[in-house]
Amino acid sequence: MIKKIIPVILIGTLIACNNEEKGNNQNKLQYPVTRKVDSTDVYFGNKISDPYRWLEDDRSAETGEWVKAQNKITFDYLATIPFRDKVKNRLTQIWNFEKRTAPFKKGNKYFFYKNDGIQNQSVLYVQEGLSGTPKVLLDPNALASDGTVSLGGLSISKDGKYLGYSINRAGSDWSEIYVMEIESGKKLSDEIKWVKFSDIAWKGEGFYYSAYDAPTTGSELSNKNEYHKIFYHKLGEAQNKDVLIYEDKEHPLRNFSASITEDQNLLLLHGSESTSGTSLAVKDLQKPNAPFVWLVKNFENNYGVVHNEGNKLFVITDKGAPKYQLLEIDITGKPDYENWKKIIPESTDLLESVSLCNGKLVAKYLKDVTTRLYVFSMDGKKESEIQLPGICKVDAFDSDKDDSLAFFSYNTFTAPASIYKYNIVTNKMEIWFKPTIDFKSDDFETKQVFYTSKDGTKVPMFITHKKGIKLDGTNPCFLFGYGGFNSYYSPEFRIDRAVFLENGGIYAIPGLRGGGDYGEEWHKAGTKCQKQNVFDDFIAAAEYLVKEKYTSHEKLAIHGRSNGGLLIGAVMTQRPDIAKVAIPTVGVLDMLRYHKFTIGWAWATDYGTSENKEEFDCLIKYSPLHNVKEQEYPATLVTTGDHDDRVVPAHSFKFIATLQEKQKGSNPVLIRIDTNAGHGAGKPTTKQIEEYSDIWSFIFHNLGMKY
Repeated sequence: MIKKIIPVILIGTLIACNNEEKGNNQNKLQYPVTRKVDSTDVYFGNKISDPYRWLEDDRSAETGEWVKAQNKITFDYLATIPFRDKVKNRLTQIWNFEKRTAPFKKGNKYFFYKNDGIQNQSVLYVQEGLSGTPKVLLDPNALASDGTVSLGGLSISKDGKYLGYSINRAGSDWSEIYVMEIESGKKLSDEIKWVKFSDIAWKGEGFYYSAYDAPTTGSELSNKNEYHKIFYHKLGEAQNKDVLIYEDKEHPLRNFSASITEDQNLLLLHGSESTSGTSLAVKDLQKPNAPFVWLVKNFENNYGVVHNEGNKLFVITDKGAPKYQLLEIDITGKPDYENWKKIIPESTDLLESVSLCNGKLVAKYLKDVTTRLYVFSMDGKKESEIQLPGICKVDAFDSDKDDSLAFFSYNTFTAPASIYKYNIVTNKMEIWFKPTIDFKSDDFETKQVFYTSKDGTKVPMFITHKKGIKLDGTNPCFLFGYGGFNSYYSPEFRIDRAVFLENGGIYAIPGLRGGGDYGEEWHKAGTKCQKQNVFDDFIAAAEYLVKEKYTSHEKLAIHGRSNGGLLIGAVMTQRPDIAKVAIPTVGVLDMLRYHKFTIGWAWATDYGTSENKEEFDCLIKYSPLHNVKEQEYPATLVTTGDHDDRVVPAHSFKFIATLQEKQKGSNPVLIRIDTNAGHGAGKPTTKQIEEYSDIWSFIFHNLGMKY
C-alpha cells in the first residue's frame, strides 16, 4: 500500500506531572515521538506536506512498533480511571439479554438470528412453521474461538434446500462464500474466495456472486479494489470453473451486483460508480444466450427492483422524484423512461421501501426521520395506514406476496427492539418477541426538536434523557452525528449508550444534511463543495443544546463513526472549543488521499477528489488532517481497527500523530487501535464491550462525571 520504509520511531513514556493549567489537574502525557519524513505532494501549485505518510504502510515492522507504543500510552491512561472496571461490568450486565431479529420465511420454514446475551456472534436458527421448535442452523461462534469470524450475507435457494452464506474474518470486507444443506446441516465442499460487496443470487443448482481478482499477497487490506466481476457458480464445482457472466474492462472502478426475480426468470444487474447512483440491466434467463438489456446506463439516480409480474418490473427510484416513487417498467414492450408507469408517486415524505404482502404493497415512509407504514393495492391505490405507537423506526419488514403475515422489528431510543407479527387481512398486530433487559426503559423519554443551522435551514434532532431532568446547563451530553452517503439515524436502542443515560447523561442525534433524512436533495446539500453544511449543522446542534441549557461546552462529548469520524475531525479542528471530549471512530481524516485505498474511490460522489481543482479547493479547507493547528483541542480518543479495509487505519494514524505534535494544554489526545478488528461490522461482543467500556470511561472521566 505504501512507498517507503522509515527507521523505527522513538518511543516516549507515560510521564505524570502536576499541571494546573486552566485549573485542570489531569496528568500531562508525553506521547510517542513519531518520526517525520520529507514527503510533499503538489496539488494545482499548492505544496502539501505529508510527514507521516510512512504510517500508511500498516503492515510494516516500524508501523507495528508505533501501534504498540500508542496502545501502551492509551491503555496505561485508561487504567488510571478508577471506575473503568465498573463501567465494563455494568455494560456487560445490560448487554446480557436475549436478542432476536424478525423472522423471514422461505417455503414453510422460518429463519431468524438469536443471541442468548453476550455470545460473540448471533446464531442463525430455523423452524418449521410458526409453531415449530427452533433449531440451530449455523453458529458462527464455532468458527473462531475469539469470535472474530462473523456471518455476512446469506441466501436460501428457491426450493429451500440450500443455504448460501458468506463469512468475514477479523472485520475485513473480504468474504468467503460457503454452502450448507439445510435439512441435514451438512456443509458442502463449495468455497468461493475474494468476494466483496456481493449478493448470493440462487438460480437452479447454483448461484451468481460478485468478486475481484485475488490481490497481491501482503496488500489484501490496502490495495485499490478494481475490476469487479459477476460469476455463476454451480454446486459441487471448483471456483476456477465458475462462469464469468459480466465484466467491464473499460471501467475498472465500477461495482456490479446480481439478483434474481422471485420467478427465477430474470437476472438483474445493478452497476455503481460510487455510493450513490446505479445503472440497471436485465437478462431473460428463459432465452439461451440472451444479452443484457440496459434499462439505465448512467449513474444519475438510484433504482431498486421490488417485484416483477412477468416482464413488468416494479422499481423504486428517485428518478424524477427526490423523495422516491414506485414505477412499473415494461422491459419488452416499452422500456424507455417516458413509458414508465407511476404506481406510487412521490409524496411529501420519503419513500424508503416497498414490500409485497398477500397481494398488497406495503410502503414504508420516513416522516421527520420516523417510520410510517401504508398499505396500497397493486395498482397504487392507498387503502390504509398500519398504526405504529410513538416515535419509532421499523426495520426488516419481512413479508411474502402470497402470505397474509408479516414480521418487523420496532425500534425506539429507550428500549431494545421488539418483534411484531402483523396480519394484513385483519389489520392486527401483536408482539412476537419482546426482550427483557436490565435497564429501566420507562424512566426515560425521547423528544424531537427542530433547530436552525448557520444558513437558516431547519434541522431535526432527537434528544433522549431521564424523565424530569433539570435543564440548568450542567448535564453531561453526548452528541452523535453522521451526515453522509444518503444515510440517516432514526430511533434505535444502543446498548452502550444506556450506561450514559442511566448516569444522568443526555443523548442527542441531529439529522444532518448529507444524510437521507429528507431524500436526495437533503443528501446533495451535504456533498462535495457543500460538505461544510454538514459541519455547520452539527455545530448548530451543539450550540442549541448549550443555549437551551441541556448542557454546556465543558459537559459535551461529540462522536461519529466512519464518515461521522470525518465529521468529528472537521468540527473539532474548526471549533476546538465546541466540546470537552471528541471521539472520531474509524474516520475518513485525510481527504486528499482517501480515494487511493481499497474502496475509497467509490466515495467521490459525496466528497469529490483532490484530483479536481475545484474539489481540491474545498477539501483542503476542511480535511481534518490538514487543518490541525497548534492550539488546545478537546480530550480526544481516536479509535480504529488494524484490519479495517474500508477506511484504512492510516487515516487515524496520521491524524493522531499530527494532533499529538500540535496539541496545547493538558487534554489527552490518544488513539485506541483494536487488533483483529475492522470497520465495525461483525465485531464480536467481547470486543464491542471492551471498546465501549473504554470510550465511556474516557468520556465520564473527562466530563467530570461520577460513576
